[in-house]
Amino acid sequence: MDPLVLARWQFAILTIIHFFFVPLTLGISIFLAILETAYVRTGKTVYRDAVKFWGKVFLINFALGVVSGIVQEFQFGLNWSEYARFMGDIFGAPLAVEALLAFYLESTFIGVWIFGWDKVSPKVHATVLWLTAIGSNLSAIWILIANSFMQHPTGYTMKPDNTGVLMVNFGQVATNPNVLYQFPHVFFAGMSTAAFVVIGLSAYLYLKKRGDKAMLDMSVRWATIYGLIGVILVMTVGHFQGQFLVKEQPSKMAAAEALWHSEQPAHFSFFAIPDEKAQTNHLDIRIPAFLSYLSYGDFHSKVEGIDEVQKKMEAKYGPGDYIPPVGVTYWSFRLMVYSGGLMLLLLLYLWYLNSKGISLAEKPWFAKVMVWSILLPYLASTTGWMMAEIGRQPWVVYGLLRTKDGVSPASVVSGGEVLFSLLSLGVVYIVLTYVGVKLVVKHLHAAPAQTPAAAD
Repeated sequence: MDPLVLARWQFAILTIIHFFFVPLTLGISIFLAILETAYVRTGKTVYRDAVKFWGKVFLINFALGVVSGIVQEFQFGLNWSEYARFMGDIFGAPLAVEALLAFYLESTFIGVWIFGWDKVSPKVHATVLWLTAIGSNLSAIWILIANSFMQHPTGYTMKPDNTGVLMVNFGQVATNPNVLYQFPHVFFAGMSTAAFVVIGLSAYLYLKKRGDKAMLDMSVRWATIYGLIGVILVMTVGHFQGQFLVKEQPSKMAAAEALWHSEQPAHFSFFAIPDEKAQTNHLDIRIPAFLSYLSYGDFHSKVEGIDEVQKKMEAKYGPGDYIPPVGVTYWSFRLMVYSGGLMLLLLLYLWYLNSKGISLAEKPWFAKVMVWSILLPYLASTTGWMMAEIGRQPWVVYGLLRTKDGVSPASVVSGGEVLFSLLSLGVVYIVLTYVGVKLVVKHLHAAPAQTPAAAD
């Protein structure tokens, strides 16, 4: 019944479920805008049909993302009132801009897009979809700006009594170096998610012999290229983001590698079972000097281990444990990376099939694989978020406010009250996710059955 533990569980569970919807909204909105632009330029109805078909998946996902996202901000004032008090001057500004600019932009134009078919010109309709997509991604930028301050505080000064932070430079907050890595990472992850959803659902329709085969073939071809761009760039940005974190959050990266002691050169752990009590790794399979290259771009540099990072942080912040949970951080990082690697291999093979003129419908075994592959981007995004947030512990605002000091006092919000909200909201979010999946499946089953000629 510890309010801190329960509040952390509630925020983690609700945010993870909410984040199931976010990457798809970011990625598929751009994908649909590209397809509708192709329709405007070529006049080919296959593009229009694809936009209308996948647009329903987008709308279901968008609606669930909005509903599940509303609760997120309320948690700061309820379970995390001390954090809200400490961060209010900084945190409120980007979230206000997100609501007043980005969310209103996307929510307004998405209505025009839904009801504007055949009521406005094709060019105007495509422009409206681009504005919707831009609004969705602008919304993500401002939310990530707020989160980036928690990761790498900039543009602030402490209040005279040290009870909170005050904004002194909005430009520095908005151009936080962390967000310059974080937003592209999330954006390209959204592209990857959208690609795998389109391909996976197309594969499902192939197996069920439903839907317009020409539209599905075109969707898979475009989504393959779209996904390859997304996966390759998310890996590239992730690499440079890792190098940034090695300097700015060495405790996170040391834990992510389960590097107990500093090494020069440092070896990359491909697979290990971290033992936090003994501060060692079991079954450790390592690639010599590769961690030095990943961290600094050469094979000779020293990488600080957990022991050295802990000593430096104690000297800077005083006595305490400054290392995040090693096992969770280590494996969340690897599941993210390995999921991304598998996604790249699947897309490369699919690109090969497309280049040979082979439809996914002609490879039933691979179509089944691609249906299940829909889970991969969600696994990568979820574990990536876990690494980013759990790897920041024990800080809720890095270097400024510890997580235990940000929770609402038990005298204000009791453990029982947090437990009630955790269980009730958890059930609601799970039901929302179930409803979303059922609506998408219902939409797929409503697609007309293919004729034997079309199926062939």
